[in-house]
This record gives sequence, C-alpha cells and structure tokens, in this order.
Amino acid sequence: MTHILGISAYYHDSAAVLLADGRIAAAAQEERFTRKKHDPGFPAQAIRFCLDEAGITLTQVSDVVFYDKPLTKFERLLETYLTYAPRGFRSFVAAMPVWLKEKLYIKTTLKKELAKLGGCKTADLPPLLFSEHHQAHAASAFYPSPFGKAAVICLDGVGEWASSSVWLGSGNRLQALWEMDFPHSLGLLYSAFTYYTGFKVNSGEYKLMGLAPYGEPKYVELILDRLLDLKDDGTFRLNMEFFDFATGLTMTNCRFDELFGSPARKPESPLSQREMDIARSIQIVTEEIVMRLAKTVHRETGAEHLCLAGGVALNCVANGRLLREGPFADIWIQPAAGDAGGALGAALVAWHDKYDGQRSPDGRSDAMAGSYLGPRFGDGEIEQQLNALGAVYSRLEDPQLLPELAGLLDAGQVVGWFQGPMEFGPRALGGRSILGDPRNTTMQSVMNLKIKFRESFRPFAPSVLAEDAGGFFDLDRPSPYMLIVADVREEHRIPMDAAQQQLFGIEKLNVPRSTLPAITHVDNSARIQTIHRDTNPRYHALATAFKERTGCPVLVNTSFNVRGEPIVCTPTDAYRCFMRTHMDCLVVENYLLRKTDQPHWDDDRAWMREFELD
Repeated sequence: MTHILGISAYYHDSAAVLLADGRIAAAAQEERFTRKKHDPGFPAQAIRFCLDEAGITLTQVSDVVFYDKPLTKFERLLETYLTYAPRGFRSFVAAMPVWLKEKLYIKTTLKKELAKLGGCKTADLPPLLFSEHHQAHAASAFYPSPFGKAAVICLDGVGEWASSSVWLGSGNRLQALWEMDFPHSLGLLYSAFTYYTGFKVNSGEYKLMGLAPYGEPKYVELILDRLLDLKDDGTFRLNMEFFDFATGLTMTNCRFDELFGSPARKPESPLSQREMDIARSIQIVTEEIVMRLAKTVHRETGAEHLCLAGGVALNCVANGRLLREGPFADIWIQPAAGDAGGALGAALVAWHDKYDGQRSPDGRSDAMAGSYLGPRFGDGEIEQQLNALGAVYSRLEDPQLLPELAGLLDAGQVVGWFQGPMEFGPRALGGRSILGDPRNTTMQSVMNLKIKFRESFRPFAPSVLAEDAGGFFDLDRPSPYMLIVADVREEHRIPMDAAQQQLFGIEKLNVPRSTLPAITHVDNSARIQTIHRDTNPRYHALATAFKERTGCPVLVNTSFNVRGEPIVCTPTDAYRCFMRTHMDCLVVENYLLRKTDQPHWDDDRAWMREFELD
C-alpha cells in the first residue's frame, strides 16, 4: 500500500493528512492537540495521530509532501521589498532574520523534525516533496469532489506568488489555466477590512461576514472607485497607496484611515454602525468579484461544475449567491478550504502526479467521508479520562439516550455533543458540537454570552436532516459542510411590525425573524449543514429523535469550544469546556453527564488568559 503524508505548517493552521492508496485515511489540525488556536508549528501530534490511525511508522510512508515552495515564496518577499523600496524597511528588517534562520531552510527543518518524530536518521526518511501552494489548494478542491470534470477557482491571501488561480480538472489531472498574483489579492483585501474593523486577521474574517447583514452598503462605490480597479471579467488590481500589507507591519495605512474617516477600530471596543456598514460593503464587493470570476471561468472552460478552495471559499454567503445566481450547475467546496486543507492537497498532488492514481467520481458523493477524519475514542479511554477528572456520569445505550437528549433540548437545555471522529476543517459538523433548540427565542443570546463568550451579533448555524432541508430553507441540494448560506423559507418567517421596521443596525438582533429564531440571521438567512445518515448516522439519529418529539428536524449547531480556544479533541478537553461554561449536559459517546451532578469546578476565569482572545 502506498502511504503519502501531506503537511502544512509555518504560517497558520498547520495540519497533517495521510493517504492510503489515494484514500484519505486520517487528517487533523495541530491546534486540536496543542490547544493553541491556529497553531502554525510543525504538526508533530497531528502526524503521530495519522500514523497511529494507519498502524504504520514514518519510515513506512512512501512520500512526505509539503504544501508550498519556500524558496519561491522568499523570492516573492525579496522582489516585493525591492519594488517598494525604501518603503517597508522596518518590515524587511523584522522578517529577514526569521527567513534566514528558519523559513529559507524549511527542507532541513522538516527533515530534522520528521527524524525526531520518527526516531530515525534523516537518511532513513521517505522522500520529501514540495507542491505549489495553489496547486495544493486546487488538488484539495477537485480530487475529492464528486465531479469527473470541473473548473477550479482558488482564492486566498497569497501562496508563493498567486493570490487567485484558475484550473481545469479532468479525471486524475489538473491543468493550470491562469492566475492573479500578489499583491492583488481578494483574500488580503477582505483581511484588510477585517483588520480595519477591529478583528484579527486570519481568524476574524467570518466575524466580518456575520456583521455584514446589520449594515448598509454605503461604501461600495468608494471601495470600487478608490481601492481597486475591477474589470468585467473579475480580475482586478488593488490601489496599493492605501494598503501596507506588502511592506508594512499592518494591513492598512493612514491614507486608508483618511478615506474612511477615522483610524481602525481598536479590538474589543464597541462596534458602531460604521463598522456594520463597512462590513456590508466589502461583503458585497467580494461577492461581485466572485460572481464575475465565476462567469468568466464558466465561459472559458465550458465546465458544468465548479470546485472552490482557499480561505475565501469559506465565505459561505458568497458561496450561497454563487450557487443561486452563478452559471454552474453545481459547486463543491473543500471543507478544509484554508491552509489546513493544503496538507490534503499536497498529498493528492503526489498521488495523482507521481503515482498516476485514479479516481472514480460518481457525481453525487465526495471522498471526504463527511470530513470526519480525526481521532475518536472508545469506552475504555473515555472512562479513564472522565475518572481522572472526577466526573460523574452514567452510560446509556442509544435507544434510551437519544430520546432523553431530545427531551433535554426541547426543555431549553444546551448540550455538548462529542461522538465519532473529530472533524477536519474549521466547522463542527456533529462530531464536536454544542447543540440547542432553534425554536427557543433566547437560545442565541444564551449560547453567545454564557457558552461561547463571544460577540452577541454572531449568528448560529442550523443542522437539519437532509431529507427535510427543502421544507425549511431555500436550498435544493446537500450542504454537509456548513459552507452555503440560504434563506429560511417564506412560510417560516415572522413579518416585522411597523416599530420593528424602524430599528437600525444591532437593534435588529433580538427581533425574531422566523419560527426558528436561534438560527435565523437578521437578513432571514442561515448557514446550513445538512445531516446525512450515511456519513454521520448517530447525529442523524439524534436529530430524528428531536423531530419525533417536537416536529422540528433542525438543531442549533455551534463548535464545541469557547472563544479563543480550538474545537475540543479529547474527552478531557470536552469536560473542561463543559465545566467552564453554562452548558447543561455533556454527552461523550454513550456517557451522559449532567452539570448538576458534577463536583465543584474551581474556575476564576483566569484560564481565559491562557488563550489569545480574537
């Protein structure tokens, strides 16, 4: 059997993926093990998990593949500084020591880390290969997709040079068509606005997306007139007079501040209507660019299907619009669309290019196994960890447990749900989730403020039985990875009265918009996950039990973590998160834990300082 290990590391969201004869055998992000959100370090624990899952040692791996080419990236860094000289000297001085000491010699660094991990000499390691960054993104999008032929668009901040790239996939081959290069980047444009509105770059972009519906598109023309030159075909050039990311230590500069009338919002300071209007405006511009690019790519390739990857592909509002209004018959988005998914793409590049690996897409199901590709735990391990924590629990079989949980959810309780393999990618999909009743009018505020410790404006996503999704949402196809936004159907909406229609901005937050108020955003939309019996039968069974009790096939589903912390990985992680929040119950496989039964947990909130609040 040919085992290929893919690695992404040293920027953010490091990860490891193991292929076994082209099948995804295991995949995980390093942050889940180290508990350091967006951990960029060498993914030692993720690699160890992948090898253990396959029952092999590192020396039995056929190839190790890294997800970009550091020398090419260094070339871009140097050329950029020379282009903008003497601007950016401070940034150059700050960056060079790290590159000259570490990043320029990643091949040597990787070999040392791998040898240490494998307990072997570097000479005994498998061959170390390098894919291009956008090549890895494109491979992660096309090869696991259900399509035999598809166009591929990759949109992110920047790889080596490319910030946007277009590919054509057919059978087991990917052909590069064209690209846009740094610094003209949609991902960096969106991140610049993330920074300007006071959120953290590379992790706060989804907050900007969630804030957008509270605003008005007041700045769209200003953005299009001053910040970028957007062509009809979707290509564009940024006006770099307003941005500092190419040479500076920040994303935007004083000219940007002058253009929008004030300095960037300070993190954690109150949000104003201005930030909401800016968020709405850049979201509309982003959607327009994506739509124009998609139309161009469809015209040039004639492909019926489209695959997406890169960090911008996590913009599920743009994805929803592309699905509704775009020219393609269907789209497929890599659930680990960011840099973590680059580890998968790198391994797939080697499998198909070096080994001529074949694939047999059926047009319906993908190769991601629901993205349930991480660690899972048996009864012995669960009991050992819970006993070590002094936890009080009972064990129930599913015929008793699932109706019990349906009753607890119906009563307004919040349940931590931990079962099966951990998800790969940024979304909790019913493996490591916090669940609630979407009909409950206070559920959104309770979960935001008492469970997640995060901003009150943030919407929650619905998990809905796939067979019932069309009855509640304007969606006519699966959305298993929570990457598509669609509207709640008209018959479930609650019209606003005259007084409510006068509300502005964040005042709209507590107005119920539908019979499922906890998952309906202020614009009547929802970020939907469809639950499928074949990929997650137990989560499907829980939602079915809730439907049988309440008539509602929908659950509130948010990731099992608190603000600033990665999604939980182990039963120990789950219990600690459970005890630090106002969750009512925790389910770890078949073990039920009620908060009222647990021993005192000494929690002075000092633990929050362990994490960087973003």
